[in-house]
Amino acid sequence: MDHRTRALFAALFALLVGVTAGAAILLSGPSTTDPDAPLGTTVVTGVVVAVDSRGLGDVRGFRLRRDDGELIDLDLRALESGTGFPPGHLAEHQATATPIRVLVREEGGVLLAIRVEDAPR
Repeated sequence: MDHRTRALFAALFALLVGVTAGAAILLSGPSTTDPDAPLGTTVVTGVVVAVDSRGLGDVRGFRLRRDDGELIDLDLRALESGTGFPPGHLAEHQATATPIRVLVREEGGVLLAIRVEDAPR
């Protein structure tokens, strides 16, 4: 193989590697890991479709439609702190269909919302 053919193959190979790497970066989804999340928890995002509430001060849980369409019920009894995202704020997110991000832990077959916050845009 002469020098010109070898150079052409090398250039085509470099182009193929570059296109493949670019596609991998563009097509990869956002990470669902949180470096500050406690062990045994996962992060889910979605839209609130129902709130189990006896009033703004007595919100017990909610139903979330995840980004993939799955509906999950989340219990608020293990919520770390309601000051950053008060549970009564869930009704506003339900009304506006504004996504939220939830740190979740499964315990005894129940999905517990540990942390709730506005989803990054």
